[in-house]
Amino acid sequence: MGTASSVPLPSLEGLKEQAKRLRAALTSQGQEINHAKALELIASQYGFRDWNTLHAAAGNRPPLNPWMLGSKVKGLYLGQPFEAEILGVQAMGSQPARYRLTLHFAEPVDVVTFESFSAFRQRVNCTIDETGRTVEKTSNGRPQVELFW
Repeated sequence: MGTASSVPLPSLEGLKEQAKRLRAALTSQGQEINHAKALELIASQYGFRDWNTLHAAAGNRPPLNPWMLGSKVKGLYLGQPFEAEILGVQAMGSQPARYRLTLHFAEPVDVVTFESFSAFRQRVNCTIDETGRTVEKTSNGRPQVELFW
């Protein structure tokens, strides 16, 4: 496999995290491999001959996006502050760049502003732009989700 595939590359941290997950998955199935072998398998998946070649390709460019699977983020959801883990990331491939995220809030967020009752959410899907805001707005004109760096 001398040439790389046309699949966009995650950041180096993302690639290393993929290798860790691959290694853990194989271990859970009774197939022990070391971390170096997991890195080589990830390189092969992206069409590179070895980890060093993939590392050079991924390390010589800016990250694909700032939203990494498993990252912790803070922000506002419907105006309510939250801390969350990113459970899913999908680049939408549009210009300007947009990303579909699945967020899991550390503490459920009450999405109702009435004092007489509550409705809590702990996991939400949203589509954000490169600034971390949704195009969709609340009735007061604020983005439904705003992520902070």
